Amino acid sequence: MSRRPSPPTVLLPAVITVATVGVAAGAAYLARNRRGDVKNAVVNRVLEAPAGRSSYQELQTALERAAVALAARADRAADTPGNRDLLMHIIGIERWGQERLKVALGQKPYVEDTHHPYRPEGGRGLPDLREDLSRTRSGTVDLVRQLHRTPPEDALTVNHNALGPLTAKAWVRYLTQHADLESRKLRAQKPGQDDPGTAAAETVTAGPTRSS
Repeated sequence: MSRRPSPPTVLLPAVITVATVGVAAGAAYLARNRRGDVKNAVVNRVLEAPAGRSSYQELQTALERAAVALAARADRAADTPGNRDLLMHIIGIERWGQERLKVALGQKPYVEDTHHPYRPEGGRGLPDLREDLSRTRSGTVDLVRQLHRTPPEDALTVNHNALGPLTAKAWVRYLTQHADLESRKLRAQKPGQDDPGTAAAETVTAGPTRSS
């Protein structure tokens, strides 16, 4: 936890530069910045500036609206190992981000870790993961309510392993955007295929993990 020191200068992950800013806009924006300035510039443009213009209540509303689309994509998803792994990734990142929000709230000390320990255990079926996803998002919404009631200082930041120091509002926007973008990769069940929610859950080993 810090008061917005200059973060290390590394390239911003593609999930921010391309998916959020847009392919053409992201490429043009990166081309106008020196390599060492890219991460700060894009994080400020995509996360900090929009989040800073929003209240916690507005961020909560956006989080709840995104949850509707998130649940719909999960409901349409086919019961495949790839989809289950993707949902575990989304859940793991959001639970990991919740721990960072708790740091901003002063509820726990900062611990440098990754999202991997927060992923649901391997072998959980799609219906269970849908429930995990819903409970996880509800937990994030509750934390944003707490942030509204007892907001931290605007300058307070909590480190993101790849993006550097983020304010609490930027963390909320990051979690909203991350789940939204990743859930778009879920593959829907084919026409005529049985509803995966009613099928017996197939036991699988968790697939490859993704970095935070």
